[in-house]
Amino acid sequence: MDYSAEDDAAPVEMLAALFEARGWPCEMVSDEEMSGEVQGSWANYQLRGIWRAEDRVLQFLCLPDIRVTEDKRTAAHELLCLVNEQMWLGHFDIWSNGDVLLYRHGALLGEDGRLSLDMAQALVECAIDECDRFYPAFQFVLWGDKSPRAALEAAMVDAAGEA
Repeated sequence: MDYSAEDDAAPVEMLAALFEARGWPCEMVSDEEMSGEVQGSWANYQLRGIWRAEDRVLQFLCLPDIRVTEDKRTAAHELLCLVNEQMWLGHFDIWSNGDVLLYRHGALLGEDGRLSLDMAQALVECAIDECDRFYPAFQFVLWGDKSPRAALEAAMVDAAGEA
């Protein structure tokens, strides 16, 4: 389906249309769920949109394919707390089923339960941006053996100038 900036649609249909327009792989899992994949700065991210009509909430997930091993769980949870303090929208979490790191954002939609193209783009871009921004911090803790605070500080350093 073709949607313009003035159109609204069912949330997962609009997300699927956005993915299709950008040439990103995606599939409709059901009428209430879509799944797709996007290349971020650090890795491929699996994105999922799950519509809960009874609550008028679109849950948007971004999974950066990072698994937290048992020996790193305490440090990863400490880093989650530090990272989530830095965020305005959404949050990071670790799914207990599979120990997978994920970004989660719940978007409360209006009474009609429709999603605009602009809002769909904002959800996707925000998820990718946040995963890109904090991916290095999780890598520093999980594979670089840095402390959570040192990992966050190292990841939050912005490069000055251009290469």
